[in-house]
Amino acid sequence: MLQIGKYNKLEISRITASGAVLKTELGDALLPLRLLPDTAEPGTLLEVFVYVDSDNRLTATTRRPRATVDDFALLKVIETTTVGSFLDWGLEKDLLLPFGEQIEPVRRGDMVLVRIYLHSSGRIAATAKLDKFILPGDNELSQGDEVKLIVYAFTDLGVKVVINNKYGGLIFNTELILKPKYGEQLQGYVKKIREDGKIDITLRESGAEQSEKDRRTILDALTAQHGFLPLTDKSSPEDIGKLLRLSKKSFKKVVGGLYKEGAVLIEPDGLRLTGR
Repeated sequence: MLQIGKYNKLEISRITASGAVLKTELGDALLPLRLLPDTAEPGTLLEVFVYVDSDNRLTATTRRPRATVDDFALLKVIETTTVGSFLDWGLEKDLLLPFGEQIEPVRRGDMVLVRIYLHSSGRIAATAKLDKFILPGDNELSQGDEVKLIVYAFTDLGVKVVINNKYGGLIFNTELILKPKYGEQLQGYVKKIREDGKIDITLRESGAEQSEKDRRTILDALTAQHGFLPLTDKSSPEDIGKLLRLSKKSFKKVVGGLYKEGAVLIEPDGLRLTGR
C-alpha cells in the first residue's frame, strides 16, 4: 500500500514530457523529468519519496528529505506566512508548521524540533507539540539497551529526550558531564524503566565496557594532541568534561590504570604518552 510521506518502490507506467508517471493504488504519481534517472524506462522500479503537492496531486521525488512522516527532526525556519511557518527539510516544497502546532512563535532562521505527521487532508505537516506523540516505555525496551536520543526539553531534574524516535525519557542532571543542546542527537542506554512507563537514561555503559571506552578516549585524545594533554588530577571537572567528555572521577580512574601500565607519564602540568 502506498505510504505518503515515506519511501515507496513504484513502477514507471509511462514517460511524458513532464516526467515519469508512477503507478500507485491511489492513482498516478508524477516524478518530474529532471529527477528521472538516465537509465529509467517504462517498467523500471524506482524508490521514491511520495507527497501531495499544493494542487493535491500525488508527487514523487528521488531526493531524500531530512526526515519522513513519524520522524522527529530539528529543522530551520525559512519563512512565516499567514498560514504558519515553513521549514527546510531538504525538498523543493518546504514543510508547513501551522500556527496551531507551534508552542511559541518562531522566526526566520530559528531551529525548531518537530514531529512530522500526515494531516487529515493527506498533506505532510509538522508539529512542535511533541508530547502527544511520545509514548511510555513498554516491553520493547529493556534495562541496558543501547538507544538513540534526541534532546527536546530541559527541566529542573534534567534533560528530556525522545528515545528511538518513539519513547520519552529523562537524563538526570547527575548523569550529565556537559549540558547537551536542544535538538542534539546522542547515544545512550536504558538505566531504568519505571512501573508507570517513565524511562531513566544514562549516557554511559556499565562495567568493563565503559572503562575500556574511557581508556580509548584518553589514549585517542593523547595521540591527537601529539602525546600531551594539559590535564591533571587538579584540573576542574569542567575542563576535563570539555576536552574528553568524561567525569573527573572516570578520568582519574583511567589515568591511574594507564600510569600503572606504563602507558603514560603524569607530569606537573599534564599527562604525557610514553615514548613522546
